[in-house]
Amino acid sequence: MKLITTLGVLAALSAGTAMAGPVKIGMITTLSGGGAGLGIDTRDGFDLALKLAGDKARDITVVTEDDQQKPDVAVQIADKMIQQDGVDLLTGIVWSNLAMAVVPAAVQQGKFYVSTNAAPSALAGAQCNKDYFAVSYQNDNFHEAAGQAATDAGYKKVFVMAPNYPAGKDSLSGFKRFYKGELAGEVYTQVGQTDYAGEIAQIRDSGADAVFFFLPGGMGISFMKQYATSGVKTPLIGPAFSFDQDILPAVGDAALGVKNTASWSPDLDNEANKTFVAEFQKAYNRLPSVYAAQGYDTANLILSAAAKAEVSDHDAFRTALKAAEFPSVRGKFSFGPNQHPIQDLYVREVIKNDQGVLTNKIVGTALTDHADAYAAECKM
Repeated sequence: MKLITTLGVLAALSAGTAMAGPVKIGMITTLSGGGAGLGIDTRDGFDLALKLAGDKARDITVVTEDDQQKPDVAVQIADKMIQQDGVDLLTGIVWSNLAMAVVPAAVQQGKFYVSTNAAPSALAGAQCNKDYFAVSYQNDNFHEAAGQAATDAGYKKVFVMAPNYPAGKDSLSGFKRFYKGELAGEVYTQVGQTDYAGEIAQIRDSGADAVFFFLPGGMGISFMKQYATSGVKTPLIGPAFSFDQDILPAVGDAALGVKNTASWSPDLDNEANKTFVAEFQKAYNRLPSVYAAQGYDTANLILSAAAKAEVSDHDAFRTALKAAEFPSVRGKFSFGPNQHPIQDLYVREVIKNDQGVLTNKIVGTALTDHADAYAAECKM
């Protein structure tokens, strides 16, 4: 699947400084299969920012392709985008194993990679690169916040579970870094797994007083539905990926009251976020997710850099990206020395809003001005 979009002048929304020059962006994201919702939200948030930018986005061209959640497909698409389509910058990958397959080769070929989501620890530390930026987080961050939240809640014996791929390993590392109790069990599941009867039996027998799990996309939906009917009442805590807007409609009321952690929430009180949430609902007739918010911020970061520097002036464009002078839906936002975010991380609770729609509201702050654990390993 391939979509090429050139965003022209939208007079009604036009404002601000025009771009310094044209930028061609290659968006590689997941638009089919069990993880499609995450990629669709990423794409839609990114596209919305460009549409709202009006004249400032007139010279942006986006080439979008479906990676099918397969590393080999992602690599093939990236090679074609770089060698045939002539993109200046790549973005959009949801899954960390795909990012590890694509990002090192892309930056070695002199292309920027600006991540809307996947941010594995290796790329934050020893394999960091001056042309790689993570707008989202570093993979451990939401899980570190969950570990802190579990500690603050007084849990003493937590069962932890995640898929066996880079982001899953980062998730449990992050949780354990900030959780001060003991583990009732630690399990790595298969990527794409749909049957969790065995894991739920382990939870039941573990004596845990809480369960932390990271199961994004369809994996989380499957687990939550099975957990809700299992009779196990052990409280759940997780990152936003397991309780976000892309997941909640499928999970239903079983998610009500569950605490989860994120850098963003639809009720964050700043003007950029209010505009984003309202315009996303208007454009797509649904509430945005963390993936959509990160896609939106990524597009606005790129726009802010393109207004200052030609992408062909590599050093100047990189400097403009690192300045991060854009109105983030998260409020405060800056890059650390390894070009990963420094940001606040919140505790959210799943609720029903006034329209009866499942969503999240902020109930606390887990970590403030939080960076990542790997910046010291980055030698740029």
